[in-house]
Amino acid sequence: MLQVVLICPGCTDYVHQGRIQGTLDVPLNDEGSSEVARVIDDLRSQRIEVVYAPSCQPTWETAEALAKALDVKLKKLDRMRNLDHGLWQGKRIDDVRRTQPKVYRQWQEQPENVCPPGGEMVRDAEERVQAALTKLFRRHKDGTIALVVPEPLASLVRRCLARNELGDLWKASSHHGTWEVFEVEPNEPIPSH
Repeated sequence: MLQVVLICPGCTDYVHQGRIQGTLDVPLNDEGSSEVARVIDDLRSQRIEVVYAPSCQPTWETAEALAKALDVKLKKLDRMRNLDHGLWQGKRIDDVRRTQPKVYRQWQEQPENVCPPGGEMVRDAEERVQAALTKLFRRHKDGTIALVVPEPLASLVRRCLARNELGDLWKASSHHGTWEVFEVEPNEPIPSH
């Protein structure tokens, strides 16, 4: 049995401003750094063997601090880069709700059917997640690994690992500096949605 510790990176100023971060590189703020320190303390007993993360700034900062504190390897996993929100990136969520109410509502209710202007479909991002997890599960059959992944991509990872529903991706961005553990049977196929 493999344990996967899914970690959302610490907070950025974009979170406080209610902005859509997507694939933009925004550094951790002071609150985010404090959250990372708390996560590190929480995870000291987890026996993590390796930390995987994409190279986007807040995620990589979180992963570097974790790997250094736990004295484990850190490996890039760029297939886990965040969902590309295209022209929505940098905008306030409230602005999208006000200027595109129909699309905003659809993103809440059926995000699989929405493509942000110039962005990426959720199903395309989910295919990346499934491919990355399949590769990881071939490499790791047991033990404990950590994945540091930003929201809303972390929701897609969670969906694959727990085989649950996707939920409201607008609210997912409030999950920062959090972690959860999933027990996975690496030989079981990853469901496609």
